[in-house]
Amino acid sequence: MPHFTFEYSANLDDQIDVQGLCDATLEAALATGLFEVGAVRVRAIRCDHYAIADRLAQNAFLDLSIRVGAGRSPEACKQAGEAVFAAVAGYCAHLLEAPHFAMSVELREINAALSWKRNAMHARLRGS
Repeated sequence: MPHFTFEYSANLDDQIDVQGLCDATLEAALATGLFEVGAVRVRAIRCDHYAIADRLAQNAFLDLSIRVGAGRSPEACKQAGEAVFAAVAGYCAHLLEAPHFAMSVELREINAALSWKRNAMHARLRGS
């Protein structure tokens, strides 16, 4: 159950293809081999209201929160996080060259005892 949730400042709409970013993130996540196709969710939430650093209008942010289910080793999670970070940084390379952009990625493990879910896609994607 990996969830990849971007929050981004609205002023990025003219600077980046957000759907393309979501697609690239999905591809990078699947390429790690750590996640099952039917479990991955990537979404982007545009933030219309924000205040960044010195409040220059050009300042922009992109924050990726990754939540994964328990059961993966810390090393595997770190490798997956680094791979996704590299893919997102590559996608945003032109923004990272400017002095007005901040990007962050954090991976957290979901406490299985406090997580409830149902996924009807698994049976279809697993061919069962």
